Amino acid sequence: MRDITADMIKDLREKTGVGMAKCKEALVLAEGEMEKAIDILRKAGMAAGVKKEGRETKEGLIVTQEDKQILILAEANAETDFVAQNDRFKHFLHDCVKQAVETQPKSLAEFLVQPYFKDRSITIDQYRNLIIQSLGENIQLRRLEVIHKHPKSSYGIYSHMGGKLVVVVEVEGATDQEGIAKEIAMHIAAENPDYLKPEQIPSHVLAREEEIARSQVQGKPANIVDKIVAGKIKAYADQVCLIHQKFIKDTSVTVQQFLDICARKIGSPLSIRNFWRWKVGQ
Repeated sequence: MRDITADMIKDLREKTGVGMAKCKEALVLAEGEMEKAIDILRKAGMAAGVKKEGRETKEGLIVTQEDKQILILAEANAETDFVAQNDRFKHFLHDCVKQAVETQPKSLAEFLVQPYFKDRSITIDQYRNLIIQSLGENIQLRRLEVIHKHPKSSYGIYSHMGGKLVVVVEVEGATDQEGIAKEIAMHIAAENPDYLKPEQIPSHVLAREEEIARSQVQGKPANIVDKIVAGKIKAYADQVCLIHQKFIKDTSVTVQQFLDICARKIGSPLSIRNFWRWKVGQ
């Protein structure tokens, strides 16, 4: 069995909100396996769920750049927030997304070896190294995504906390409804859904939730257990799936119902095709 360290106990407490002593007991029973320890606490009714976001380990910024066909998401990291707010750091990141819109790289690795558009004698990665020398901290271009715009979709972008959290939403059915897409992006920033719709929840995740639900209703008649478990699974799906979440600006409707209302107003069916939620360090 693995040794149970103070860091492991602290990590489990941050993920579940359960007291240190109970976290240690769960880790001992789980022989040091974090996911098993979480399940033990949930089955005991001590942890209603798992906090999705622990403390961040990196500083940085996320920015976007777009034209009519392409939308770029990129994250760059630094060691301190002081450097992440430096104009040279920001200039580096904005140069990167500006170039990515033009070159549409298939991967981050491909992008890093491209010639820098303002000085083709160096690559993007060599440009990054110059910024490191200038600012005195390790700078990393952590991730970059090229989103090819759908011809019948609108894209909403919401940037929160000065670029530390950025959400992009694609709403299919109209090309001039960026406002609606941004409203949904703001909701996603706050509520952090894991999936768009229930059909996207992996079978092993549903199986795990069912196991936990059944462990919480032992001793009841089978027909009652099945109904309770089904209700718990539905409640879980409503919590983690975007279209079934209560819309943050009007909790009397779900996100899907909000979108349906907007569709009726413009006289055209609308649907959420995709979303991206990036937070620095995740």
